[in-house]
Amino acid sequence: MQDNSYLLTGASGFLGKILQRMLIEQKNKVIGLDRGGQPILADITKPFDIEKRYYFDTVVHCAGKAHVVPRTQAEIDAFYHVNFEGTKHLCQALEHLGAKPKALIFISTVAVYGRDRGERIDESSPLNGNTPYAKSKAMAEEWLNDWGAKNEIKIGIIRLPLLAGPNPPGNLGAMIHGIKTGKYLSIGKANARKSMVWAADIANLIPRLAEIGGTYNLTDGYDPSFHELEQAIASELGKKPPIKIPKFVANLLGYAGDVLGDRFPVNSDKLNKITSTLTFDDSKARKILGWNPTSVLDHINEMVNPNNK
Repeated sequence: MQDNSYLLTGASGFLGKILQRMLIEQKNKVIGLDRGGQPILADITKPFDIEKRYYFDTVVHCAGKAHVVPRTQAEIDAFYHVNFEGTKHLCQALEHLGAKPKALIFISTVAVYGRDRGERIDESSPLNGNTPYAKSKAMAEEWLNDWGAKNEIKIGIIRLPLLAGPNPPGNLGAMIHGIKTGKYLSIGKANARKSMVWAADIANLIPRLAEIGGTYNLTDGYDPSFHELEQAIASELGKKPPIKIPKFVANLLGYAGDVLGDRFPVNSDKLNKITSTLTFDDSKARKILGWNPTSVLDHINEMVNPNNK
């Protein structure tokens, strides 16, 4: 017997695939929506309709634009078209269904806080994100809370840090690739800590969040250092630990990147993020939702050798 029916946007994306698999394993009915051939084919950057024959208890809105540094105005605009306007288009389509869902869960980001460094930043912190990614997500959060109140739909918002899973995208994927190919350099003591979360753990939280709603940071509760990640990844790959370079040498490379631009793999801004601790407080989710995640370090083998699982 199926417990709930879910509409999952971005179902063919990194997190979407994981959530879809986990929710189905939990005996739920899951209908995917994206532009890549899921049962409901839609481009959320434009108005669209969902057939009235569908009913969903909960919508999990994973579709979004991330992991790209915009270089042109068109690339900047794309963040707003997908993350903000796309959210509005989704909600407008839901309004036209025969029966509205009971809850909508929005996958947001800790980038909305706009912090490059800091420790145990919680949900009361101001939303000072100034990138198109952060701004578009914060705008979507605000709009969704208003929309949910007007339509009596429970809104749950999850702000995610560095997301880990099998063959992860973004900076974590770049680290794994660099260590695998011997092109990764460890900087200084590599003692900066970063909040992370194991993607599969999020699925266990969704039913409870759909009941209660609210906005929550999620982390694995440990916040590993770069040194710990580097050592664990190298060990699983059977590689030597990355070569270490002094911080002042890295600074010189950063300055070179500032001058050379995209032709160079690092700049001062990226270097600052790598060497600064940035962690988030998930005690609200633990207290209210019973969030009890696993440690990302316990999943290194799954992360770097996904085909072994």
